[in-house]
Amino acid sequence: MTEPAAPSRRRFLTCLIAAPTLAVATAQAPAQAAIADIVDLGDILILAGAPTAHMLVLTVGEDGTATFRLPREEVGQGLTTAVAMLVAEELDMPLGQVRIELEDARPELMFSQFTGSSNSIRSLYDPVRHTAAAARARLVKAAAQRWGLAAGALATRDGAVHAPDGRSAPYASLTTAAATAAAATAHDLGPLTATPKPESAHTLVGTPASRIDARAMVTGRQRYTLDLDIPGAKPCMVRRPPTVGGTVRAVRNEAAVRAMPGVLGTVVIPTGVAVVAETFGQALNAKNALDVTWGPGTVDGLSDDDVRARLRDAAAPLVELPPLTEHLDAEFDFAFVSHAPMETNSAVADVRPDRATVWSGLKAPIVAQQTIAKELGLPVDKVTVHVVQAGGSFGRRLFFDAALEAAQVSKAAGRPVRLMWSRVDDMRHGRMRPATHHRLRATYALGKVLTFEHRVAAVETDFRHGLGEALTAAAAKLPGSIGNETFAQTLFHTTVKSPYRFGLTTQHLTEVPLRMPTASWRSVYSANTRGAEEIVVDELAARLGRDPVAFRRAFLKSAAQRAVLDKAASEGDWGRPMPAGHAQGIGFHEEYKSRTACLVEIDATDPRHPRVVKAVIVADVGRAVNPRGLEAQLLGGLTDAISTTLRAGLHLDKGLPLEGSYSQFHYARQRDVPPDVRVFVMPPTGEPGGAGELGVPAAVGAIANAYARATGTRPRRFPVNFDVDFTPFPR
Repeated sequence: MTEPAAPSRRRFLTCLIAAPTLAVATAQAPAQAAIADIVDLGDILILAGAPTAHMLVLTVGEDGTATFRLPREEVGQGLTTAVAMLVAEELDMPLGQVRIELEDARPELMFSQFTGSSNSIRSLYDPVRHTAAAARARLVKAAAQRWGLAAGALATRDGAVHAPDGRSAPYASLTTAAATAAAATAHDLGPLTATPKPESAHTLVGTPASRIDARAMVTGRQRYTLDLDIPGAKPCMVRRPPTVGGTVRAVRNEAAVRAMPGVLGTVVIPTGVAVVAETFGQALNAKNALDVTWGPGTVDGLSDDDVRARLRDAAAPLVELPPLTEHLDAEFDFAFVSHAPMETNSAVADVRPDRATVWSGLKAPIVAQQTIAKELGLPVDKVTVHVVQAGGSFGRRLFFDAALEAAQVSKAAGRPVRLMWSRVDDMRHGRMRPATHHRLRATYALGKVLTFEHRVAAVETDFRHGLGEALTAAAAKLPGSIGNETFAQTLFHTTVKSPYRFGLTTQHLTEVPLRMPTASWRSVYSANTRGAEEIVVDELAARLGRDPVAFRRAFLKSAAQRAVLDKAASEGDWGRPMPAGHAQGIGFHEEYKSRTACLVEIDATDPRHPRVVKAVIVADVGRAVNPRGLEAQLLGGLTDAISTTLRAGLHLDKGLPLEGSYSQFHYARQRDVPPDVRVFVMPPTGEPGGAGELGVPAAVGAIANAYARATGTRPRRFPVNFDVDFTPFPR
């Protein structure tokens, strides 16, 4: 059978499942990718996921609602709302009639069920629109057959098909006919090619929309993992070692703990000793009462100073300069940082001799399913993994520690369990952003920057969550030497790039292999790396007697970049007089086909307690599906930058972080957020770029630069105020 001509670079075929509801799955015919266009991590992930990106399922039910199975995780970033908007737009139906369900782990999706790297909307934008367009075409065809009219004469709006003579048919009345007729004539019809609307016809996409789950969240009706009512699942907590990576050697009072009120059993697992009880309070009391002999951890004896020294020793040397070369050198240290999502690690598991079911918030559910199956000794198809909406991630839920632990405990205990990490567990033994050291040098002459070197040394980031496999799968198709890089090098070089024409620019990563529970943290390498570069850009401008905004503008590479910077400077009234102890700061960043500028004002009259009092953020993300959701993402990035630049970090002390709660981690509170924040989204162009991680690096640079101007100092360690001003919890 000859495939119809494609209307764009991506071609979608549709097939139908006979049922009382219209169900559409799309199949994407491969397109010839221009390898030279593969320049960032998002492109690589799209390439890796391309063979299965089409495997989406949308149903239109007899009640008139559309339900889309989303093969990504919702962690608060607003993805379900944006995807619902895409579906509603193509189906010409109210947003309130679209339901989004998170897809269970489906191994056949391969790399198309991975949430990360600001990639979800970029990778789903075309496939979701084509899937919904195919459903619309089937519904229109069913109405045309019912009325004896040409499909081209009909229109759709408000969840119904309309005829020129005034007749209308709600989708609810057409789903059975559409499914039955299409299934009966599938052989004669052949594949259906459906064309999405042109962006110029969009009436919903591109307009601000409130989250579809907002009411459920603020009223407590949103169901997270531990809200699920799984029959027989009992509360479970784990006693963890006094140092990172420690192991259990012996439990000296197991019988006494098992005799405590409500305790149903104890289980030794690789990460500690689990207690199953009737209530979480009883499980907590019992796990605290355990007397455990622990084996050594993986970084026993290491503290912050030791890590900093190792990183400085590992950082690649800068190029030796000829005599009298004018240059600026700078070195920076960034602390470990907890992901600190509001919802701690949690999972529910029900393991039987011949099968297992797991519920958890997972961004890489296929890898979780495969790992759990191997651990349990079960075939992968006997392990069902349900993806549950999660309360925050920032990269944390790329890993599935709690799901694996819950499965291990359930198997050993012979009962379903509801496993919860305490806040102390999450802070001390959860994943963290690696500490980094940065060595930079810029050479200049006659007002021009001749070279720009950046040497980064970082504690090794753990990528064993599916991203590494995706990079491997796509590596052979990448141009030049990128395909031969390690996972970390590939990620570094496809995310970190300078937006400035600074002559010969080199950026290099060296990783130090410390066995610590690290993970990608929001913006991965860019938050620290580009943040440090933005500080140096300010110092270069001062060295050359230039205004920071004018200096950036002179060296930015594109008109689109300059438009963003100009908008921020104009809206933020750059250069206005400021009282003593107050200052403005500016930062710029480009990543994942998007760009942003951040201008802040800081009150540092008390340098120990600075506060960002105003912020203006401008973003160009190509095409924003939901500008309100984008604003929220950028506000979140600003808050992360305020936190990690000024106060929030983890102190490593003899193999264990000291912080164990929000009160100790010092993440920004409401009082630390500027009362005056304005976000501007540039007019839409092209397809969507990435947005989830975009907002942090520019804000880090802007805040650090404002602090430096306000205090007359040049901070070199972040966060700038990082005292241990609390009594740590016992180990």
